[in-house]
Amino acid sequence: PKDCAVFQCRGCWAVLGDSLHLCAEEEQRLGLLVCFKVTNDVAWEDSLMIGLEGALLGCAYNALSCRLCGLTVGFILYSASKDLAYLRGLFCFFKDRILCYLLKNQMIIEASKVNFPTVTLKK
Repeated sequence: PKDCAVFQCRGCWAVLGDSLHLCAEEEQRLGLLVCFKVTNDVAWEDSLMIGLEGALLGCAYNALSCRLCGLTVGFILYSASKDLAYLRGLFCFFKDRILCYLLKNQMIIEASKVNFPTVTLKK
């Protein structure tokens, strides 16, 4: 597909996932790319964290990090408020923590500057 991209860690450029497994984008509150599958270079904490402020206030989640450099790149929601419930159990990458390698153009670009075809789990 012409719009394919590989998601890479901003810290070390390890491959974390790709746009073929992209299932949602959440722009307004958290700036996320949401995937249903990631590579083995993504690690998650066994212990749950609780959001104490901001958009994740009251949510329980496991932090996602790059297995190679340790940079926190996102989270997996365990329990969430009603408006974020559709993200539970999925791999949520912070756009400001990842880069996108666009296969068609063979260029690396900030994830926040990439427009993917509209996908949403809300419906």
